Amino acid sequence: MCRVLAYIGPETPLESLLLTPSNSLVNQALDPERYPDLQLAGWGFGAWSEHLLKPEDPLVYRRPMPAFYDDNAAHLIPSLQASTMLAHVRAAVYNSTTVMVDENCHPFSFEETPWIVAQNGDMPNWMLLQRELLQHCEDRYLKQMRGSTDTEFLYVLLLSLLDGDSNEDVQRAVEEMVGLIAKAMKDLDLPALTKLKMALVSPNRIIGINAGLGHQGETNPVGDWKELRESGPGTDDFALSMLLEPMYLLIGRHVPSDDTSYDFVACDEDEASAAIFASEALTEDGDGWSHVEYGEIVFLERTGDHVSRTVNRLSV
Repeated sequence: MCRVLAYIGPETPLESLLLTPSNSLVNQALDPERYPDLQLAGWGFGAWSEHLLKPEDPLVYRRPMPAFYDDNAAHLIPSLQASTMLAHVRAAVYNSTTVMVDENCHPFSFEETPWIVAQNGDMPNWMLLQRELLQHCEDRYLKQMRGSTDTEFLYVLLLSLLDGDSNEDVQRAVEEMVGLIAKAMKDLDLPALTKLKMALVSPNRIIGINAGLGHQGETNPVGDWKELRESGPGTDDFALSMLLEPMYLLIGRHVPSDDTSYDFVACDEDEASAAIFASEALTEDGDGWSHVEYGEIVFLERTGDHVSRTVNRLSV
């Protein structure tokens, strides 16, 4: 399963998020703490910065190779800083069916929307499920699809269901999306465990989604993810554990440590100036990180120098 990382806060060197932490996103491609496989199928990021010539648009970089093999990373990342960022390393089935091209790397960014998206997830049989789901998709987003991944199609579906950009609008659209997927699986007799651990990001906003469906397409699978994980890779219980495990959240501020990077420290929300939403904590000890549990959606927004957080249960 892929790894995702989203950040909002003061302008910060990208290397302090992607390269220098003990469990940085680039390191997770090679040695993920919570997943047994390498992330070899590509990587990318989207970043907003007031120092870009077009600060209203994300700078999007994607490449279909392991992040730690990308010879551009060591030169590009240290040259950039951002106040909003979404980054991703991609895992995929390691056989001839996997298409490794720029267009299949996250994050995805379409015109006519402020949102970009990345996820660590999986929707099996998504091409067949399109028979039921395409009727809910708008042409203006469908015609922007360039790749062949379930995430890009889910991006189309979610954008098509949005009536606005408020927290309430997004939560309603996410709940409707999960319900439509469950119904399509039932109608086509294609039930399958589906992971929808997504980050939806626009300038100074992160919406983190930890949702999905169980092996039989049920919307309320249950279990202790740590106990299920003990069954080992390749088992149904292990797959369920990957669905039920939490995402990770840091609400904090920056403590300058030198001229080129920052340390992030957790603090009370009324003092917070930055937030990170991630598949894994960026520090090996995990100190200061909280959880976004399965079935929850978190709304993070930066206003001025302050970051606020709202966590809701999804109703699906």
